[in-house]
Amino acid sequence: MSANGIRLHVAEAGTGPLVLLLHGFAEFWWAWRHQLVSLSDAGFRVVAADLRGYGDSDKPPRGYDAWTLAGDVAGLVRALGERRAHLVGHAWGGMLAWTAAALHPRLVASVSVLGGAHPLAFRSAVGRTALRRGRSQTRAMGHLFRFQLPMLPERRLVADDAALVETLLRAWSGPEWPRADDFAETARRFRHAMLVPGVAHSALEYYRWAFRAQFRGEGRRFADAVGTRVAAPVLQIHGEADTCVLPETARESAPWHGPYSRFETLSGVGHFPHLEDPARTDKVLLEFLGGAGTGADARA
Repeated sequence: MSANGIRLHVAEAGTGPLVLLLHGFAEFWWAWRHQLVSLSDAGFRVVAADLRGYGDSDKPPRGYDAWTLAGDVAGLVRALGERRAHLVGHAWGGMLAWTAAALHPRLVASVSVLGGAHPLAFRSAVGRTALRRGRSQTRAMGHLFRFQLPMLPERRLVADDAALVETLLRAWSGPEWPRADDFAETARRFRHAMLVPGVAHSALEYYRWAFRAQFRGEGRRFADAVGTRVAAPVLQIHGEADTCVLPETARESAPWHGPYSRFETLSGVGHFPHLEDPARTDKVLLEFLGGAGTGADARA
């Protein structure tokens, strides 16, 4: 599907109001396989996209800045023939959903963020050096800094059939999921997806722009553009055992919540709520989507 000057691959199910699913680092549309079924069965048109640089989508050499990526999301909503969409994103996808709601508010009915935080809350937390309960977001995001090196991170990411992808998946998960039956299959698919030519470099470019923009004028312009509270209601679903985006970092996103927003925590779950506990995640999602924009079954 053509959007914002590139072709984006999507998987689609159901009919009804549009829910657009946006994956995180090292994932692709398949990460949303549970939600494609549960949300479409509940009466939604559900579309899971391969983000720019991932899966079967185009992998151009440029365009991994938040402005362009949010434009991809907005362009995809239009290409799907819809006026508005509920955006659901995991980690990077969640930050893009929040960014799209700020930059293209007329296209966004609601924002749901799994295992993520508002871009400015995240930037502030990473920049702090003070520890909280013996841990810091800066330490949790050590990979962000390691990813800034040229070429070497790409080689490490694909070495040994992308073994690092599984290592990170285990490190960021809650205690139970790595022992579950579907973990091995998930790790295998994500490792295979990282080996698609161009994906490793593209995935790292997301992190490189986010870091380097802090020292450039475009970073200040971006902060100004996303610095106001969004008009759409926001749902945050966060695992209490998330060691990648710490729960306290996620909670600091509250100043950018729209009306009727919610913050839900899942015990025993790490960085991947949609994969680790799809039943609880989907229950919360459906409750929120059923009342998004009306105030029903939602709390400020």
